[in-house]
Amino acid sequence: MSDELELLRRANPVPVDGPYFGDGPLDHRAERRLERLLEDGRPARRAPGARLLWGLAATGVVVATAATALLGGPSTQPALAAPRPLAVRAHSTPVPLTQLAELADAAAAEGAPRLRKGTHVQTWSLGMTDGKPPVTLPEERVVRWRADDSHTELVVATDPRHPGRPVLTDTGGDPGPVADGHVLSRTTYPPSWSDAPPEAPPPHTPAALRAYLAETVRTDSLSTPGLLDAVDELLDHWTLGARESAALVRVLADAKGLRPLGQVTDRLGRPGQAYVYGGEGGGGRRMLILDARTGAVLGLETTFTRDAPAYGVKAGDVMEYSAWMR
Repeated sequence: MSDELELLRRANPVPVDGPYFGDGPLDHRAERRLERLLEDGRPARRAPGARLLWGLAATGVVVATAATALLGGPSTQPALAAPRPLAVRAHSTPVPLTQLAELADAAAAEGAPRLRKGTHVQTWSLGMTDGKPPVTLPEERVVRWRADDSHTELVVATDPRHPGRPVLTDTGGDPGPVADGHVLSRTTYPPSWSDAPPEAPPPHTPAALRAYLAETVRTDSLSTPGLLDAVDELLDHWTLGARESAALVRVLADAKGLRPLGQVTDRLGRPGQAYVYGGEGGGGRRMLILDARTGAVLGLETTFTRDAPAYGVKAGDVMEYSAWMR
């Protein structure tokens, strides 16, 4: 299935099942939109009879009405506020990273899946402005590389928490509503190659991968915050194979201050084990979510640990979140 079709299935305004999206067919409007995407790569426009959420840009009145509904007035809570922090399942048993590393090594012995250049990631980031409520800006990005070392990047505004509902974006400078599945950008890049991280292929042994990650964030001494930054950067360039994931868990197991919390369900409905760093002394709190069988990174969440009244955020609000997929 093409990436465009996969994204449009999530944006398709038909009833959905499960935590993410259903397996039913695209309706005729989504099929028409897919055809136009595949023909010329331009953002498709909905048919005149499409529902309101597909025609937010039709008139200034519609946009103003939608923005009021989304952002609310000065005394209302925005409809698209930051997602709630992931909650650890009560009474679940935390799995130490050393134990998870053993499981990841066993999974890697099967040899699949393999390393792949490119990424598929769903992100949420918090947009904050003085005197206005914070808003969440959700996007999904697919990067695919070709045999000639050129690559494509497709970015759409979509939020699996609310399929079919308008999505906020700030590509124009100020947050504004667009249709779920609206193409923010579609770009083809000419052939390029580099032997420096993170463009170079990551190694699959712990020592070599640690040196690779240190080079990624340009440091000789890789701290735990720097390691998490490097993991974020790595996964925005590569989809790790089983061996690379196993090596990464070994590196994480040696990191100081990364504590196991227990089982969580991420925002794409996947079960995982949570490991948290920080949160003391008013700093940000970062939670890494790993697959409990393979050690593959599922997500990374950063939350505020103190109030910031000027920006309308409170301790515990999600600052940003990434969920990586194969």
